[in-house]
Amino acid sequence: MTTTASIIDDKRYQTLIRWLSQHADKHCLKLDTISRASSDASFRRYFRLETTTGKTIIAMDAPPKQEDSTPFVQITNLLKANGLRVPTLFEQDLSQGFLLIEDLGTQTYYHAIQEGLDDKRLQELYRAAIHTLVIMQKTDARTLPVYDKDRLLTELTIFEDWYVQHHKKQQLTQDERNQLHTIFQQLVNHNVKAANVFVHRDYHSPNLVIADASSSQHEPGIIDYQDALAGPITYDIASLVMDARTTWDEAQQLDWAIRYWEAAKAAELPVNPDFAEFHQAYEWMSLQRNLRVLGVFSRLSYRDNKHQYLDHLPRVNAYLRQVARRYQLFGPLLRILNRLDDIPVSAGYTF
Repeated sequence: MTTTASIIDDKRYQTLIRWLSQHADKHCLKLDTISRASSDASFRRYFRLETTTGKTIIAMDAPPKQEDSTPFVQITNLLKANGLRVPTLFEQDLSQGFLLIEDLGTQTYYHAIQEGLDDKRLQELYRAAIHTLVIMQKTDARTLPVYDKDRLLTELTIFEDWYVQHHKKQQLTQDERNQLHTIFQQLVNHNVKAANVFVHRDYHSPNLVIADASSSQHEPGIIDYQDALAGPITYDIASLVMDARTTWDEAQQLDWAIRYWEAAKAAELPVNPDFAEFHQAYEWMSLQRNLRVLGVFSRLSYRDNKHQYLDHLPRVNAYLRQVARRYQLFGPLLRILNRLDDIPVSAGYTF
């Protein structure tokens, strides 16, 4: 954790402290208790403060030149209106990029998994997350940008730019580039056939907060949703069961996917009524997402010096291979991944 001492000369930090001091009496803030709470894959930073009431509160610092906080505010209101557990917004100054928000808790699903959970508790948490996902997908997304074909295709370019060239320090041949282009077109054409709903885009263990023991709520708190879009219904379940931060075997992925599919049907969400078709749809969406994640995590390291993201690349690569091996269409992609990793080429497809 970054200490207050290490950021004391940060000009934005000093500006944040002055802004917080204006609201200290109203919200009972103890300014001398401020500490770094977390950061994410952006320019946003989060600080935690104690209050004289015994509770804690979060200050969000999002530099306006790099981060527009307006979507965070708008989407918070959308999700809260749908009864979901998201932070209450206490104060906001969007011109400076400062928000004072509710602290949902200190333990995410990711933290709990890292600390060790018995299977009973793990299943309780993920069934709650699935229930929450179904509710979230019924949120009115008509005002959100659309996760359309052009956006999905554009996101895939980051795979070659940052994973292949920067991380693997290799170049694709023209034949490989042509093969990828064909795969990307077919992949996106398939993925955009899914019905559009509210899409969080990072609905996985680091962004699900476990309710405090004193809370009567059992559903997870949801954070980091400011990039939400109206997009394919398969996206968030793919994020959850093929978590870029946590490895789940195929049997566990399938169990949670079936539970989600049954809950979504019961809620009259527009999932494919044939589970085999739905299974293929979310697996293909996972391929789309994980190609993007390889590029994003590489960029975070080589451009933004957030090298911890490289630790997750082998897991994401393994999820990619899991799906690519199953479908003949993705044979050329598997061969490219194998070449990049100096693995002898082999074949074997189920569908």
